[in-house]
Amino acid sequence: MPNPTQMDKMAAAVGRSVPLLEDPRAETRSAPSGATLRLSQINQHVLRVGCRCCARLVEIQKADAARLYGPDAVWKDVGQRLLDNNCTQRTGRHEEDGCWPSYDVP
Repeated sequence: MPNPTQMDKMAAAVGRSVPLLEDPRAETRSAPSGATLRLSQINQHVLRVGCRCCARLVEIQKADAARLYGPDAVWKDVGQRLLDNNCTQRTGRHEEDGCWPSYDVP
């Protein structure tokens, strides 16, 4: 799928303008979701990530996460690291094994 800049370039090549998505739910226009925030942007003191596959829940204090991974680390990456090696549900298929994170942030 082309990004908006590529769409504008393609439209200019054809000689007409193509309207871009103006819907607030569109990916390029929406605010970042809680999982894509950096640790320094999150207001909560306790961060939770759960696994949709094995129902495990991991909590970490924001200060500890920032100390371990840095204040500019993305919460999605930190949460995935916290869940990575401990999923209890194993199917033997690489595509299905591992935890499926569910982030509990504002």
